[in-house]
Amino acid sequence: MGKLITGIHHVTALASDAQKNIDFYTGILGLRLVKKTVNFDAREVYHFYYGDEIGRPGSIITFFPYAGLQKGRHGKGFVNTTTFSVPFDSMEYWMNRFKKFNINFKHPQERFTNEVVIYFEDTDGLGLELVFNNSDERPGYTYGHIPIEHSIKGFYHVELWLDGYERTAAVLTEILDHQLIAESGNRFRFAPSAAPGNFVDIICVPENQQGRSGSGTVHHVALRTPDNKTQLEVWEKVNSRSLNPTPVADRQYFRSIYFTEPGGVLFEVATCDDTFVKDESIEHLGESLKLPPLFEKDRGQIEKALVPVIVDTKKFK
Repeated sequence: MGKLITGIHHVTALASDAQKNIDFYTGILGLRLVKKTVNFDAREVYHFYYGDEIGRPGSIITFFPYAGLQKGRHGKGFVNTTTFSVPFDSMEYWMNRFKKFNINFKHPQERFTNEVVIYFEDTDGLGLELVFNNSDERPGYTYGHIPIEHSIKGFYHVELWLDGYERTAAVLTEILDHQLIAESGNRFRFAPSAAPGNFVDIICVPENQQGRSGSGTVHHVALRTPDNKTQLEVWEKVNSRSLNPTPVADRQYFRSIYFTEPGGVLFEVATCDDTFVKDESIEHLGESLKLPPLFEKDRGQIEKALVPVIVDTKKFK
């Protein structure tokens, strides 16, 4: 029988400035804006999806940019670092690029075998890493301003900071098809299969302060499940552990359930529909504001409330 959970689907975070967010993720990092829509629960706020050429699950980082949102705080109970996979030989390229655009970063550090990481942050202070490795066979994406041989391939792992790993590990292994595949010091790595884009790292930091939601923090991490049937099976398993999963929500491009794991991190389980191209062609992904049918009657009002934004990567060559 196939696994109910197959890896990371997407990561959703909070930002404070829509245009700066687009500039950083399309310009500095070279990800593609594959969808521009609104927060379905707060339609006066954009929802940006960045990823590879078509926004494949495992490559998508999304943002709710609330203008002027107070800065959050890294700490326990949060996903504090989201990492991207890049070719091992790209280290010099990315360090030079960060220097060129005044992006502060930490010196490269070895982690597990054949894995070197560079930590940096976006304009809101969101914790990010590039993980240099030769094990990722996914193609990268580039608008053309970043050489394809250095481009980001998708996620590598997400990093949860918790008091301890045991209770969250039980949820990952007993409900979500993960296994413990590596550990080093206070870091425990879990995955449904050992490939980039599937890894969930738990860092035990009982001495750290509690995180606080705000700009520069992750709102939730979504794990991917193949279809509606497997999602309902996950719902039943989560519910049987009294973790109070939400009803299934239609997110236009996939369907989602949510629950909070014992360490306080909000998890989503999202279906793997390749539907970002259902309302835009591949050539024009992310160019138009896309709204769910329920909001179309109010398009004029919604567009008036949103600050205009553009994708312009030329200045980031």
